[in-house]
Amino acid sequence: MRELELAKEAATAGGAVLTRYFDGDQLKGTQKSAEKSYDLVSQADVESEETIVRMIRTAFPEHEILAEEGQRGAADADHLWVVDPLDGTTNFLHQIPHYAVSIAYYRRGQPRCGVVYNPSRNEWYEAVHGEGARFQGRPIQVAPNQRLDESLVGLGFYYDRGAMMQATLAAMRDLFERQVRGIRRFGTASLDLAQVATGAFGAYFEYELSPWDFAAGRLIVDEAGGRVTDCRGDAVPLRKSSLLASNGHLHAPVLEIVRRHLLPATDDPPATG
Repeated sequence: MRELELAKEAATAGGAVLTRYFDGDQLKGTQKSAEKSYDLVSQADVESEETIVRMIRTAFPEHEILAEEGQRGAADADHLWVVDPLDGTTNFLHQIPHYAVSIAYYRRGQPRCGVVYNPSRNEWYEAVHGEGARFQGRPIQVAPNQRLDESLVGLGFYYDRGAMMQATLAAMRDLFERQVRGIRRFGTASLDLAQVATGAFGAYFEYELSPWDFAAGRLIVDEAGGRVTDCRGDAVPLRKSSLLASNGHLHAPVLEIVRRHLLPATDDPPATG
């Protein structure tokens, strides 16, 4: 599939940019928001995105692009690339080698292929609609676990340090009360979704993600045999949303918990017009 090959080529190029910064002495972050010192963007994000966008536009000049650092293609475009040039910016800036490039190709609002690449470990996750998911070229499947007490659950915190953070902590408390084996928070949503696809996590949830955070990962989970919804149990839109991914068996018990603590305004309202 030409789109998959381009996604891998572009992720490789974007990853090379990140590696150059990560291994060098240029790791400087700036704040996206004056009020939020923990919401960071680095020059590596910007340069990685520019590299990826340039490659996509060269190969498919008529395609639209939705990306973290400025590209704003329409979610229902005939051909749309959804790009996160650096997922896990805070890890990256603190020299933690757990970050990724995420690239997905959507056709009329539906994911057709996607890749998640961790350049620090040269690890690849990929999927094509209807053809399964792979890690390092090998087929992967979600975990068979049917009980929380034999499963790890991943979660993420959005940059919000108020009510959403409290809601996440409350859901985590309830999971522990249900005797979940453990909770993990690694700070890179695309790789968290990949952990569901490989079977390391039985489930993963976050109350607010942008589409570039999950566009590729959701397809990888689906193609590995898992299930992905928002935290209400509805289909995930290609816009800012809550998200719950699981191996399927654990979806109902985790959904019961995360839906209980979901804030009324967590998900954007449906688009109109």
